[in-house]
Amino acid sequence: QVQLVESGGGLVQAGDSLRLSCAASGRTFSSYAMGWFRQAPGKEREFVAAITWSGGSPSYADSVKGRFTISRANAKNTVYLQMNSLKPEDTAVYSCAAKPGFHTVFAYTYDFWGQGTQVTVSS
Repeated sequence: QVQLVESGGGLVQAGDSLRLSCAASGRTFSSYAMGWFRQAPGKEREFVAAITWSGGSPSYADSVKGRFTISRANAKNTVYLQMNSLKPEDTAVYSCAAKPGFHTVFAYTYDFWGQGTQVTVSS
C-alpha cells in the first residue's frame, strides 16, 4: 500500500512558477513509478508527467514539455513537479499516482492516487 498526499498548489499569474510535491507513505515507494495527472473542470483527466522508480526516463505530455519537470527523492519518499511559465490552460486539480513497474501515460494503470491539489493560473 502507498498513500499519497499532494501539496504546493495555489493561485498564480500567467508566467509564474509553482512546485508541487507528493509525499508518499510506505517503505516500498522507491519501487514504484510515479505520475502526475490533472483534471480541469468539465474535462477528462489527462497525463502530465511520469518518472521511473529510479528517477530516469521522465515522460511528459506535449502541452507541458519544456515547461514542467518531474523529479523524485526516494530518500524523502517524495516526487516533485516543477511548473514554469504557467499558462491559464494549466489550471486544474493536479494528482500524483503510483504504480509498480514502468510508468505509463494511462491513468487506469496506476494503483494509488492522492487527493489532488488545485492549481489556478490567472491571465
